[in-house]
Amino acid sequence: MISPLPGPVPLERGEHVQIQSRAAFHGDQIMRRRLLLATPILATPALSQPRAAIRVLVGFAPGGAVDQSVRIAAEAIARRGGPLVIAETRSGALGFLAAGAVARAVPDGTVLASAIMGMMSVAPAVPGSQIPLDLERELTPVCNLAGTPMALIVPGQSRDRSLAELVARARARPGELSYASTGNGSTNQLAAEHFAADAGLRFVHVAYRGGAPAALDVAAGRIDLMFANIAEVIELIRGGQVRGLALAAAKPTSLAPDLPLLTRDYPALDMNNWFGLVGPAGMAPELVEQIGRLFTEAMAAPATQPILAARGLDAIAEIGPAFAARIQHDRRRWAAVAAQGNIRAD
Repeated sequence: MISPLPGPVPLERGEHVQIQSRAAFHGDQIMRRRLLLATPILATPALSQPRAAIRVLVGFAPGGAVDQSVRIAAEAIARRGGPLVIAETRSGALGFLAAGAVARAVPDGTVLASAIMGMMSVAPAVPGSQIPLDLERELTPVCNLAGTPMALIVPGQSRDRSLAELVARARARPGELSYASTGNGSTNQLAAEHFAADAGLRFVHVAYRGGAPAALDVAAGRIDLMFANIAEVIELIRGGQVRGLALAAAKPTSLAPDLPLLTRDYPALDMNNWFGLVGPAGMAPELVEQIGRLFTEAMAAPATQPILAARGLDAIAEIGPAFAARIQHDRRRWAAVAAQGNIRAD
């Protein structure tokens, strides 16, 4: 089983940011009233009520990289004397459940949702994807938070001990080696197809319903390779169940500093899965800028860097238009990969 990322990082006061229900949120406001009134407030009128909290609806399960990114940001903001940020789990439908709830919220900056590359850039680029809302008209890109690179893994007992050996075997046996993904149209599939196209290879795609069963079948030797977030498979690599052959990034990761870079042989294969925030449509540009700076400056703070590094994450400082440009750039990239590989979503 893929081990979850470490739990919440303690605040300096020894507290933790909790995933709370709406009822718990109101109770928390009462308990923290003295703290909230004692710290600065944001200048924007919508957030200038008595220390209005910011709720972030996290569209993915607790303990994963998306959830951890939001928690780390919340704790960093608290350390810097900022407003209370509450992470609230609304998992399901590739994050669209949380995004849909935010799309119906008042655009005052007090309710945001997690937004990842898979939902904002990959799904719209893959024909057949089921997207239950209009991403352009119903959501406002607020900021990016962090990213984690993908790693190319093979079974721990694989004969392929290097990227060159894997490529040579795949070329000698076109269409025979298999790769795992978390479903048709998933980021894992597009990453593998991007690699295949750039290296001139052909693989057999085997789709799974989640990252854990896919990685377990790689570890068992039933699947030849997989692209997965390094943060989610690092324990399998360290335990020898799978072997990391390459990191799809332009620079090493602190989780596996000796892992060779895939970009040395294939420069285009810098595949960084990013995790950001969106709000409802109609947010004022100055509000987007203000909230974006609140989060990105907290993530870029020196005290936050070792916390991110321990989880294989890198802060990404993109606010408003810059984050929107990233979303569009990656859509074009993955649309080209999907078209070349004739990829369709389930």
